[in-house]
Amino acid sequence: MTTILETQDLGYYYGDGTVALENVNVKLEEGRKVALVGPNGAGKSTLMLMFNGILQPKAGSVLFRGQPLNYDASSLRSIRRAVGMVFQNSDDQLFAPTVYQDVAFGPANLGYSAEKVKRYVTYALAYVGLSGYERRPPHHLSGGEKKRVAIAGILAMEPEVMILDEPTSNLDPATSEEIMEMLEELNLGGKTLIISTHDVDLAYRWADEVILMKDGGVLRRGSGPEVFGDSELIKEARLKLPIVVDLYQELAGRGLVDGPKPPRNILELCDTLEQGCKGRAPSSSTAEPIEPGKIYICNVDELEAPQIIAILEKIQPSCKGAMGTSAKVMAEGAGIALDFTYGVIDKCILKALIGKSSLIMTSGGMVDHAQNRIRDYCRESGAVIEAVRLSDGAN
Repeated sequence: MTTILETQDLGYYYGDGTVALENVNVKLEEGRKVALVGPNGAGKSTLMLMFNGILQPKAGSVLFRGQPLNYDASSLRSIRRAVGMVFQNSDDQLFAPTVYQDVAFGPANLGYSAEKVKRYVTYALAYVGLSGYERRPPHHLSGGEKKRVAIAGILAMEPEVMILDEPTSNLDPATSEEIMEMLEELNLGGKTLIISTHDVDLAYRWADEVILMKDGGVLRRGSGPEVFGDSELIKEARLKLPIVVDLYQELAGRGLVDGPKPPRNILELCDTLEQGCKGRAPSSSTAEPIEPGKIYICNVDELEAPQIIAILEKIQPSCKGAMGTSAKVMAEGAGIALDFTYGVIDKCILKALIGKSSLIMTSGGMVDHAQNRIRDYCRESGAVIEAVRLSDGAN
């Protein structure tokens, strides 16, 4: 893959002599989801501020697409367009009297025409589910809405990389999941995403690559199972294991499960437990196998709400879920009650395994993502689950 961001022997020291980063060497690949994980003081936020030039290294260098960052005004404007950052506290990023002015600030400062600024702001607010909020004062919004406005302000500048410092901080669980799903959708659209987080469960299930940091350096980097599979290393970093890993290790210690690596999510854990139960089942068991349910997928960009309602009446799914802002907005407007609003694909697979059908409403690249996820699961597990993409005729 192409390296998009790189640090070489990077160092940063605060005025009082505190070492924030020392000899940090990382290469981040284009199109990946990267999580920086570590305790307070590990250097995560400092490293993120270096990626788009907010802080200048005291030693070493930062490279974007192979070129070292320069710190003159013109170069900084260019890198901050390509590498956008959403701060942990949205109030630090929102300052204009209205949502529209806040989101328009970035593209306006890039010299876009008024017509282009309006087009980009309209797109960005629609993407984050805040169409109609243009005249609202940002300080009157909820924490989740402020986070969406901050994300929209970066999206309006068309960045190649988006950096988010603690993106779920101070958000309720449902809003946190919706924000992370939005980031998943952006990644499927081609954006490179970098987050910092204390939430090991989030990092474990979401990131393609985890960078574990401590005391201004990198302890280890790799996939979630590679990093979090090392209990002693996680203890050294003063973190805890993701709950699914902790539970798996406890079950493995009791001889109840067996496998080369811990599961990534609840779906994989259920499969592991089911395999263990089958291995211990009496040979005389005559239980009939359950015929898997179907998973229907509809693209809300191709179908109007009345068409989707007609499809629901025809297929009568046991469960309904929506992925992405446009699908959730459509479902709310059409009065479609949703059973799942996050973790939709895996939850629908779990229902299919016990014989129940479900409908996933989504759009854009998430349609192919859902189909691919179901196909990959079937290939890996041996399950046979039919994924049906619907048209207005409900196939």
